[in-house]
Amino acid sequence: MGILDGRGAVVTGGGRGIGRGHCLHLAEQGAAVVVNDIEIDEAKKVVDEISQKGGKAAANDSDISTRQGARALVGQCVDEFGAIHAVVNNAGNVRDRSFLKMSDDEFMAVVQVHQCGTFMCSQEGALRMRDQGSGGAIVNTVSAAHFGNFGQTNYAASKGAIASMTYTWALELARYGIRVNAISPTGTTRMSATYKGPDGKEVELPFIDPTRNGAFVAFLCSDEADWVSGQIFGTGGERVVILEQPKYGTGMYNQGGWGVEELLEHFEGHMQKELEPVGLMKRPYPFYDGVKPPSK
Repeated sequence: MGILDGRGAVVTGGGRGIGRGHCLHLAEQGAAVVVNDIEIDEAKKVVDEISQKGGKAAANDSDISTRQGARALVGQCVDEFGAIHAVVNNAGNVRDRSFLKMSDDEFMAVVQVHQCGTFMCSQEGALRMRDQGSGGAIVNTVSAAHFGNFGQTNYAASKGAIASMTYTWALELARYGIRVNAISPTGTTRMSATYKGPDGKEVELPFIDPTRNGAFVAFLCSDEADWVSGQIFGTGGERVVILEQPKYGTGMYNQGGWGVEELLEHFEGHMQKELEPVGLMKRPYPFYDGVKPPSK
């Protein structure tokens, strides 16, 4: 017996790495899983793994970055397993390039898979859950890259958008018993091989088992977590960490508002030491000496 017995779930990008781990853990807890991957042979391998352990699974290669593909994926889960109770949005891609060199196609290729794919699969799944009257769970995937990361305008922007969608959907879908959370996973995958440090140079990272995010995803998809929604968690390795949501911090207030003269007089003294460091590595604020053109 598992905490997901009798549930139907879909996992996008489930054929390898982190997504494969999600599929294995969901199935281990009793869920019937549709393993989606554009590489159908990889999806079938995961289905075979699950089947050999006595679980239920089916392979799917729908293009989740399209409405047709998202609808087909969710429809397959309902047709084969009777209902859908969980959508795990894991599929992703990268087209890393520094901002001034990034093309429109490179930008949109990442936005279409991450942001649009997450939107469409979640909407198709939530509509079914609402009509079933069953409630359910959506688990999105963000990344610490949305703090800012060199060469990842497209990826960071998409992950930031997914974080904001997570907060919004948690508010909107609670009335239907649908919980919405996200994870910022860690694990060694083909995508992690593209990671660059703050200086834009490649960094060799230690191996981290990508399947170790899956247990927490299974927990979030279960009724044991029916009190958890609108949250983002750092997962994988040895951690489960709450990522703090955006919030207002230190402020200045002036009756009647702020004009330029007042800002020139007060801003530096009150706010200089409060400015936020930027980027994935969260180093100390780097721009106190000014950001100037190369000729100056």
